[in-house]
Amino acid sequence: LKRQVSISSPVKGEGFWKVKDMALHFELVTPERLVRSEDVHMVVVPGSEGDFGVLEGHSPMMSTLRDGAISIYASAGATPEMLTVSGGFAEVSAAGLTILAEAIGS
Repeated sequence: LKRQVSISSPVKGEGFWKVKDMALHFELVTPERLVRSEDVHMVVVPGSEGDFGVLEGHSPMMSTLRDGAISIYASAGATPEMLTVSGGFAEVSAAGLTILAEAIGS
């Protein structure tokens, strides 16, 4: 019995290794309901001290949110889906990113 094994190899002439895209678990919650719970590539959040991007493996942190747009990237290089939020909090932990928003627009 032979097993086939797939091994990542350098991209010819590029000088770097291909790596599997890791998913970030993202949840968006309002006082009324759970709006989203899914795995995504990256989320850019409108923090009160400035925008910040969150990828899988981000250091744990918490931030208050300012009114603005959340950019949700389903995969690397994808066009982001934009949702507006009004106030709230963002928590990054080992479990992923949770945004507790006061209100959500489109």
